[in-house]
Amino acid sequence: MKTHQYQTKITWTGNKGEGTVGYKGYERSHTVSITHKQDILASSDIPFHGDGTKHNPEDFLLASLSSCHMLWYLHLCADAGVIVVAYIDDAEGAMAEKPGGGGHFTEVMLHPVVTVTEASMVDMANALHDKAHEKCFIANSVNFEVKHQPVCQVLE
Repeated sequence: MKTHQYQTKITWTGNKGEGTVGYKGYERSHTVSITHKQDILASSDIPFHGDGTKHNPEDFLLASLSSCHMLWYLHLCADAGVIVVAYIDDAEGAMAEKPGGGGHFTEVMLHPVVTVTEASMVDMANALHDKAHEKCFIANSVNFEVKHQPVCQVLE
């Protein structure tokens, strides 16, 4: 089995001067840094005292699932001769928060809208979503259900 290694640096930037002296006394702001890539400003989600103008871990998880599915899907389409000219996914995720803190995602639903060049490609284009789901590294790494409801349209 071939393995791949990844590295990410997280730097907390939310110290208002007194550190974590109290739960509401610090910001959840942080920077996500990956060598040779643009930094991402992040925080926690608003219900957890975060900055709603910055990405949060839940955003990243949902984006990772959507992106991984799309990349596998495009690869499979290219291999199968299905010509995709547009792809948009309005992904949604549900997270359950436990009393007293903590929680987990319960489900993610991907809503890919794919545009292909010919009507003869629609059936194969729709079928390849199942195969992309089977191949997705991220979907295979989570312990909740990742579903998809694709729509395929033909370029006019």
